[in-house]
Amino acid sequence: MVPLYNEADNVAELLRRLRSVVEGLTVQPAAWELICVDDGSRDATLAILLDAAAVDPHLRIISLSRNFGHQIAATAGLDAASGDAVVLMDGDLQDPPELIEAFLAKFREGYDVVYATRRRREGESRFKLLTAAVFYRTIRRLTNVSIPVDTGDFRLMSRRVVAALRDSRERHRFIRGLVSWVGYRQTGIEYDRAERFSGASKYPISKMVRFAIDGITAFSEIPLRIATWFGFIVSGVAFIVGLFEIGLRIFTGYNLPGYTSTIFAILFLGGVQLITIGILGEYVGRVYDEIKGRPLYLVAENVGNGLAAADSPPSTAPVVR
Repeated sequence: MVPLYNEADNVAELLRRLRSVVEGLTVQPAAWELICVDDGSRDATLAILLDAAAVDPHLRIISLSRNFGHQIAATAGLDAASGDAVVLMDGDLQDPPELIEAFLAKFREGYDVVYATRRRREGESRFKLLTAAVFYRTIRRLTNVSIPVDTGDFRLMSRRVVAALRDSRERHRFIRGLVSWVGYRQTGIEYDRAERFSGASKYPISKMVRFAIDGITAFSEIPLRIATWFGFIVSGVAFIVGLFEIGLRIFTGYNLPGYTSTIFAILFLGGVQLITIGILGEYVGRVYDEIKGRPLYLVAENVGNGLAAADSPPSTAPVVR
C-alpha cells in the first residue's frame, strides 16, 4: 500500500520494482494487490497510475478528492486493504521494496508487525539527520507508548492490526504511534535508507514540526504537565523574589525600584502564560476537530479489481476515469 503525492517521476520504477519483488518471492502468495492512493497530486501521478491499472489486475488506484496529507492517505489505503498481511511504504523508493520478503518471513514466524529501522540515511544533510534523531528520541521520551526510534511508516502489519487501526479514527493521525499502541508481537529489521529516486521531499521543516506536535499530543499529556510545573516554578521564583524585596526594605530600608526589573518580570510572566495557553490550545484544537465528526477523507475515484490471483494475466479492459 503506497500513498503518493506528486511522484510522477517515481511511479513507473516503483511499480516495476514492486512487481519484480512479488514475482521473485520464495513463497508465492495465493493472491495479492497493490493499492496506490493518490493524495490530490497536481502532476501526472494519477494519470500514470490509471494507465497502469488498465493492464494490471493487481493494481488498485484510490484517488482522494484533494490533498489530505500523508497520514490520511495512508489511512485510506489501509481501510481499502483486504490481505492477511499489509505492507505500508512510501513512493519515493527510499523504502526498498526488496525488504518485503524479509517482512513476510518474520510474519510467518508469528509477528503481527514488522517495522523497518533505518541504520543509515543516504543523501540527507547533517541538519536533517540531527533533527530526525532529535524527533524520534523526543517522541519516545514524551509519549506513553514505546515507539521504536529511527523507524518510519515502512512496515508490515497483520490483518488484526489493520482492523484495530480502522477502529481508531482520530483526525490528527500518527500511524507509527498507533501501531505501537495496538501492541501484539512486533519486531524490527534494520536497513540502509537510500536517496530519493527522483524529486524532492514532501516533508519540509514546517510539516515535520507539525508532525512531531501531532505525535506528542496524540499520545502524551506530558506537555500539559510541563506547563503546570513551569507555572509552579515561576510562582515559586516570584515568591522568593518578593520575600527578598520585603527583607531589603525592612532591614536596610533600601528598595530596588527600576524600569528594567519591572519590564523583565512582566515579559517573563507574559511569555510563560502565552506558552501554557499555546499548549492548551493545541489540545483544545484537536478536541474541536474530533467533535466536528467530519470524514477523514473523501474518495474521488476508486479504480481496479482489488485482490487478484497471483497468476492473473494482465487485463486489456479500458479503465474508467
